[in-house]
Amino acid sequence: MIGIAVVGVIILIALVAGIIFLAQPTTDTARVRDIFIIFMALESILIGLALVILIVQIARLINLLQNEIKPILDSTNETVSNLRGTTTFLSENLIEPVISLNAAVAGLMQALKLIGLARKGPKERKSREGV
Repeated sequence: MIGIAVVGVIILIALVAGIIFLAQPTTDTARVRDIFIIFMALESILIGLALVILIVQIARLINLLQNEIKPILDSTNETVSNLRGTTTFLSENLIEPVISLNAAVAGLMQALKLIGLARKGPKERKSREGV
């Protein structure tokens, strides 16, 4: 930042000096050309500094992506894979048997109610009493 400020001050001083130099009544074309060439050189230096800063920033971004973001993504991917395996295991070994057991018990209860051996639930008693 300090280097950019110094370059900016130098350019400003060169502009002021060039305007004062051009304001003289005996200015010829060669002087204008020389001043224009100097300004173009200063502009080239400024653009070169900007490009160097840009290249450094891109290198830092690539380093960040390779050394910090990629390991985080890899560990996240591994965690999701483990979670997928855990949910598959739980689904096959815990949830499916419980659902099957509940379905069998519900079917048995309906069969017993149909035969008349099972007690009626509170909802069924109220609906029959109200009729």
